[in-house]
Amino acid sequence: MLSTSRIGNICFYVNDIDRTEAFYRDVIGLPVQRMAAEKDEGDWLLASIKNNVDLIFFRAECRPGNTPIIVFDLAEGGIDDVVEGLAEQGATIVTPVSHAPGGWSAEFADPDGHVVSVYQSAETPRRK
Repeated sequence: MLSTSRIGNICFYVNDIDRTEAFYRDVIGLPVQRMAAEKDEGDWLLASIKNNVDLIFFRAECRPGNTPIIVFDLAEGGIDDVVEGLAEQGATIVTPVSHAPGGWSAEFADPDGHVVSVYQSAETPRRK
């Protein structure tokens, strides 16, 4: 079902967005951009690495096991159909299709409880 998509993002929850920005920019040397928040969600960080993979950092409770989250980019859209198909195949949907920065996302759990996410841009249709 996701074999034709690419990993577009790896999302991290972090306790301190400023400390994270300084670490990934100054210590690791990644080009980090601070992104303005929508509404009252809080700023987030974007660091692009090779192969068009982005590391994304959100301020949220950070504890072992809830980060990172691998995000499959659905360039062709159809997120609603993909999530319905995953549920039909027995995947546990953790977060149904919902608004995400610049588009839509949903999360599901693998058999060990690891969260995997799908994302599509708001510019592509939610259903195929």
